[in-house]
Amino acid sequence: MSNSGKKKRAGAGNGCVLYKKCGGCQLQNMNYEEQLSFKQAKVIRLLGRFCRVEDIIGMKDPTHYRNKVQAAFGVTRGGKIVSGVYQSASHRIVCVDDCRLEDRQADKIIVTIRKMLPDFKIIPYNEDSGKGFLRHVLVRRSFSTGEIMVVLVTASPMFRSSGHFVSQLLKKHPEITTVVQNINPSNTSMVLGDKEKVLYGSGYITDVLCSYKFRISPRSFYQINPVQTEILYNTAVEYAGLSGKETVIDAYCGTGTIGIAASKLAGNVIGVELNRDAVRDAIVNARLNGVKNIYFNCADAGKFMVEAARAGEKADVVIMDPPRAGSDESFLSSVVTLSPDRIVYISCNPETQARDISYLVKNGYECKKIQPVDMFPHTSHVETVAQLVRRRPARI
Repeated sequence: MSNSGKKKRAGAGNGCVLYKKCGGCQLQNMNYEEQLSFKQAKVIRLLGRFCRVEDIIGMKDPTHYRNKVQAAFGVTRGGKIVSGVYQSASHRIVCVDDCRLEDRQADKIIVTIRKMLPDFKIIPYNEDSGKGFLRHVLVRRSFSTGEIMVVLVTASPMFRSSGHFVSQLLKKHPEITTVVQNINPSNTSMVLGDKEKVLYGSGYITDVLCSYKFRISPRSFYQINPVQTEILYNTAVEYAGLSGKETVIDAYCGTGTIGIAASKLAGNVIGVELNRDAVRDAIVNARLNGVKNIYFNCADAGKFMVEAARAGEKADVVIMDPPRAGSDESFLSSVVTLSPDRIVYISCNPETQARDISYLVKNGYECKKIQPVDMFPHTSHVETVAQLVRRRPARI
């Protein structure tokens, strides 16, 4: 595993003109070395009581790492169309032309769309009045293949002159490989709706991660920092300690990225995910890569493991990657009941991870390794991978 991220870097976070207005980058007041030290200390404070914490793995270039850019659209009181991010804890749009965290090409495409709206008499959606058409624009770019998907989120399905709009956009940005209209008519904070219409291309892009291909559609969950995701997933697979014979359960498997990455070293992998759309994507991704030793179940992971234990089935390794809230006690209890030899716990919140590891330690496991990875430079977030090993009963 490369530790090249530990080399001296310039203070890339200072000088952002939107820092105080946006609120998205909580650590922009520190240079990057200071940010890494801050996060390392945070992880040690929360998790250091379980075992030694490895040095955090940072980025050589901690800028423009986001492969997914999402912009809200609105109109100011003066009638100017703006696009950008919601100010922290508000629904006021901070106009963004160029963000130091976001992919440059994605930012340029969003600015182009904003400038095109008056010519096509397209009005941004107003949440208060319920009038207007364009709500958000989402751009996803594969750093490995260069493919770009543009998603136009609209309040209604009636998109007059959609063909002409797309052709003009492609003239300005021929690098775009697909354009999708997502329809979200609801009064909700959710960005994407349930209905979609492909306006150009295939409706998805393909990325390569850990040598595997992954198909990304507008609503697919996919990590936004591919450089650090490779490090995170390779660490998780290393901590799984696979020899080619093990049965691995990938709990909270999403679209199957971690499980597929582990499949080459495992006997078989069982992915469990409650979101039916994610399971559908996971099955497609396994087929896309010709992976035949992975199986996906649309189910609650905790209940699945309890039922497996009752049926006398065994798993050698459980990989878990829960949301920020962590796991509840019923899920952790199901892991203990299944009693795998090793647990690999990936977390985006070391506070809830500390609570969950404490439960596992009290119930027969020992935490052996903890590796922090800086997935989101200039923000306060930090990802960690922990390896837990089942304690063997003492011999008499």
